Parts: sequence; structure tokens; C-alpha cells
Amino acid sequence: MSDSSRHTAEGAGWGTGERGAYRQLMPQQVEKISWLDPRMWWAARNGVLASWFGDPTGRTRGRWVTQRAAAGAPADKVIRRDDPERFSFLVIGDTGEGDDPQYAVVPGFLKVGLDTRFAVLASDVIYPVGSADDYHTKFFRPYRDYQAPIYAIPGNHDWYEDLGGFMRVFCDDAPPLPPEPRPRPLTRAWLRSLLWHRPRRDHGQHLAEARRLRSAPAQQAVQPGPYWAIDAGPVRIIGIDTGLLGTLDAEQGAWLREVSHGPRPKILVTGSPLYVDGRHEPCAIEGGGTVDDIVRDPAHHYVAAIGGDIHNYQRYPVRLDDGRTLQYVVAGGGGAFMHATHTIPRVNVANVTERDFRCYPLRGDSLAFYSRLYGRRLRMPRFFTLTEAEATAVIAERLGIPPTRVPGADTRVTRRVRLVAGLLGTGRRPDRAKRFRLPVRKIYTSLFSPSSATYSPPFFKCFLRLDVSPESVRLRCYAATGNRAQELAPPVEDEVTIPLR
Repeated sequence: MSDSSRHTAEGAGWGTGERGAYRQLMPQQVEKISWLDPRMWWAARNGVLASWFGDPTGRTRGRWVTQRAAAGAPADKVIRRDDPERFSFLVIGDTGEGDDPQYAVVPGFLKVGLDTRFAVLASDVIYPVGSADDYHTKFFRPYRDYQAPIYAIPGNHDWYEDLGGFMRVFCDDAPPLPPEPRPRPLTRAWLRSLLWHRPRRDHGQHLAEARRLRSAPAQQAVQPGPYWAIDAGPVRIIGIDTGLLGTLDAEQGAWLREVSHGPRPKILVTGSPLYVDGRHEPCAIEGGGTVDDIVRDPAHHYVAAIGGDIHNYQRYPVRLDDGRTLQYVVAGGGGAFMHATHTIPRVNVANVTERDFRCYPLRGDSLAFYSRLYGRRLRMPRFFTLTEAEATAVIAERLGIPPTRVPGADTRVTRRVRLVAGLLGTGRRPDRAKRFRLPVRKIYTSLFSPSSATYSPPFFKCFLRLDVSPESVRLRCYAATGNRAQELAPPVEDEVTIPLR
């Protein structure tokens, strides 16, 4: 195992390390997604339309669930496996951009996952709109050598074509839903239907060919729908579908309460993390209550909640009033552009402080990454670019925390370094956040961050391995930088052992 980013700059992927061999896995021609391209925003417009004119996700999901039940899917949506009491599985989130950062994760994923029983893909299997035509290069090709089943929950991007591609791939080639009656003219639903993005009529023609890449019997997985539970060894893993807007419909909420009963230890996998960026996001359920209410209920015996959607790694060990500690994890670093961590302010939420909080990439590496990116983009590299040591030092200064990786003795935090850190939205201590908040920070985090695609290491991608026994779950976050050193020996960026008894 090589050094992690917490130990050395080389462990983070900085320097002149040899590029990994991941490019040998990629197709010759790769679609490069830019979220500054207006065509991408237009194709992915359904989320905005749902927030303006009403969200049809719950109704559509209900139709998919009804169709799967008629086809013989189990009514309780539980996948019952024959795993032993001691086994391991992988979790990887937000994978499907199909470019260098996604494929850079694959060598480490295969190496660490060699003896795992299955994998779970947590949110956004396919970008930009979940099209069936994209599964060849963004799912089947990258994971063709993973010799175990892969289960998945959809993210908002998988819903931009009404989940059709996802259901065909993961749910026994589910046929398209029959068209619904046209809504009444001049209603909100009518306006939404006029603008709604739909798949092409000929989409998915090459799916049969793509499936051959993962056609071995050991690789097959059929799930009962877009949300499900897996009974594996001593634990139950529950995957929920948070749709376009990050909420649950009433039917799925009732199911979640039902499958959460009982003493079996449970792990939630969700497309909308419940703690993220120093905030609590409990995830509303239609009709009342939240997902986190269910997770915290001591009668349900949850030990962890893992969410995708945000493209980095974060962990919040929340100690509840009854003395239990729940591990809330963000694990969306599987391949899509990197969401910044340097914009996360000093953490103080639910009694979780900086001493307990973990993230990857480290905030200093995130700031150095973005400073280089925007130095190139704005053609001002001499002004914008910060060394990883300068970025680490200014993060420690602004947040009032010790540096995670100690910078060199000659590192100075100059006026330029402070200005660049502020322009790039670097977080602060809560007592200073209001006083020094800049309008540019909101613009940066909402607009500029999604344009961070880069095609040379370090990529700061990650995935999880969970080792389950009757006594505990050992959760480890492995890094993938795109460099050869981290391919050969994927470093562990974070680790925690969760007791089950």
C-alpha cells in the first residue's frame, strides 16, 4: 500500500509520477463532457422543469414498480443472497462520464475488489442524461473485468430520460412504459410536457452488443426496481431512489419504513447524502417525515448511510442521543468531475467537529487543483496557480485548524495566496463566514465547479470497500489519482470500523 495524501504530496498524486495504464482500457474516441456547454444544460433540463412545473418522478417510479411486480419481481423488493457471514463488497458513486477520471479508477477498483462478492453503484450511472446508448462506454466497458454482480441506484442524471436506460440494464431488460394520456392544455403539466427531454426513438439499439462485455454468469445481477434491499451475510443493505429532486415519494417511503424494521444491522445507500458540505440534509418523504428520521430510529438498527451525488468523499461520525454513532458518508468520487472540498467551511454540525470530520481530496489539494485549472482556463497561471504547500497553509489559516499534511518550512501565505483562496470560494470558520462572505463564492460553487473536468492526473477519485463480519463492518476509502503508483497500490485515505453488536 502506498502513502496516502495525508502523508505526502506524492501520495496525493502531485509531482512527476508516471501516468497509470488506465488509458489502455479506454476506447479510442471519448466524448468529453463540459458542463459549461449550453447543449449539456439543455439536454439535462428535466430537473429544472420538475422544480418549476411539478415533479413527475414519483408517478413514473410507481409505474416502473408496478410493471416490475407484474413481471414477477418480489413484492418486498428484497434480493436474498447466499453470502457468508464474512464477506466484502464495493461501493462506487457518480461514475458515468466515460472519460479519463472514470477509467483512472478502474485498475484500483479491480485490484481492491478482486475477492469482493458484489458492488453497489450509488447514483448517476450515466451522464449526461442516462441514455441507454451511453452504457457501452460508461458502464459495460469500464467494469467488464469485475467478475461479480453490480447493483445500482439511479441518480438525478439517470432520470433525465425517465429512467428507461437504467431499467433496461439493471432490471431484466424492462420494456418501455406505455405513453400516458396528454395533460390538459394550459396546465403546468402541459407546459412541462412540451419542454420535457425524452429519449430518441431508436435509443438502445446496441445494448445487446454492450451486454456481451459483462456476460459471464458470475457477473449477472437482476434487481427488482430502482430501489431495493439486499440481504447479504449478517447485514441488510438498502438502496433508495431519490429521483430528480432528492426526495422520496410516499409509496417508497412506506416501503423504506417496512424494510427497515427488525434487528438486522442496516446500511443505507442513497443518491442524496444526509450530511454533506458541513450541512444536514435529511431528505424529505412525501406525506411527512424524512429518510434520516428512519435511519436514526434505534428500532431500525442502521449503522451507516452512504450517499452519492457529490463528487468527493466525506465522513461524519454522528453520535446520537442514545449513545450510538452513525457513520454518514459521501462517496461520489467514482469518475465524474471533482466537486471541491476547499469550499467546505470549518465543520461543526451535529456535534461533529474538524477533529472527527474526514474528506478526500484534502481541502488543500482541492484548492491547489482548482487554482491550476482556472489558471489555465483564464490564461493567468502565474497569478492563480498555488502550490499544494501554499494551498495547505492558507486552508489552515482560514479555517483555524492544523494542516493535515504539514507544508514545508519555507511556505509563506502571501497576499496573493489569500486573494486566490478567496476568489476560489475557500471556506472559513463559522464565526467569520458571514462577515467575509463574497458573492463570488456562491457563483463559484453553483456555476464554475461543474466545469472542472480535467484529463491529466491527479484526479482525486475514490471508491469504498466494506468488509463485513458478524461483529463489525470495516469501511475503507481508496484513492485513485491516475498515476501508476496509486494504480499498483491504491492508498487508503480513510478507514473506520463500525461495530454491529
